[in-house]
Amino acid sequence: MRRIFSQARKELTQITRDRLALALALLLPLFLILLLSNAIAFTVTDLPMVVQDFDGSPQSREFIAAFRSSLTFRIVAWPPDKPAEEALTSNTAKAVLVIPPHFGRQFVSGRSTEVQVLVDATDANTARLIQGYATQITQSFSLVGTTSRPLVGASIRLWYNPGRESQKFYAPGMFVLGISMFPPLLAALAMAKEGEQKTILQVYVSSISAHEFLLGKIAAFIVIALCEWVISMAALYLVFGLRLVGDPTPLLVATVLYAFCVAAYGTLIGAAIPNQAAAIQAVALGGFLLVFLLSGLMFPVENIPAGLRWISNIVWGKYYIVIVRDALLQGGGWPAMWFSVLMIGVIGAFFYFMAWLRMRAMQVKA
Repeated sequence: MRRIFSQARKELTQITRDRLALALALLLPLFLILLLSNAIAFTVTDLPMVVQDFDGSPQSREFIAAFRSSLTFRIVAWPPDKPAEEALTSNTAKAVLVIPPHFGRQFVSGRSTEVQVLVDATDANTARLIQGYATQITQSFSLVGTTSRPLVGASIRLWYNPGRESQKFYAPGMFVLGISMFPPLLAALAMAKEGEQKTILQVYVSSISAHEFLLGKIAAFIVIALCEWVISMAALYLVFGLRLVGDPTPLLVATVLYAFCVAAYGTLIGAAIPNQAAAIQAVALGGFLLVFLLSGLMFPVENIPAGLRWISNIVWGKYYIVIVRDALLQGGGWPAMWFSVLMIGVIGAFFYFMAWLRMRAMQVKA
């Protein structure tokens, strides 16, 4: 144990000497959380809509007012003599509402009438949302003043995030992304630097074992990861209003295991690739791209094409994101999170084992 602590102390001393790198490692994840969590949102608001009212009745004006009062649409002026399609091609509006003649007369008499909604489907996701919101507004308006009631009514109650705030969903994901990127990057650079400058040869001819050397390296970057965790968690509390719910022990255990996992991953990359530029690219692939795209950070894993979905099962960030979101939103505890905690430990142990095989094969036997 003395050798492990000595190796960890030596590594931490080298890190703290480079104050700029240390500051970036601790503060960049904070900026990542604040920037991306507020920049990414799949809810659409203030979409420009053009209205062509060929009826001019009180009912048509009330129908237009229903769209105007929604948070989704913003009614913009458009000359009535110009074709509606030009509003879309000129990027003046994302949707056009066309109300036909005799709309009010047919509505008052109880006869069915149709209105037309033209949608710019260049952005398919936004087009689907516009279609859904327009349908909801139309259905709500059609029920006003009628005595008929639907046979089945749903009473909807939103749990865990009743305000439907996107930041409360994406901020924990960005929190995990930061921990997945920067500690393994520092670990890979430190390890690759020793191979690049050939100082690793001193380790090969020394009496320190591969286990002691790796555990000392990993322990130092676990400390960095935990410091980053504390700073980022404070941001989730103070900026986004998130709080721990339920049993916090799955999150605490998973955090220590995840810090070990990402530190072991960076150490493995540095041991396998003794070149700092190449090591950065390898960490970017695993620590950023895989976690960002295949972990459920942006969209559900079930929406990933089947040919790529299996890769998400070995993406370590996938399991930690589930644990963090559960701890901050749902509070399912150990019954819901035990498997994810276990998988983080298994993947971390695999990274460590591969790094040990690399070091053990290269170390000179006494």
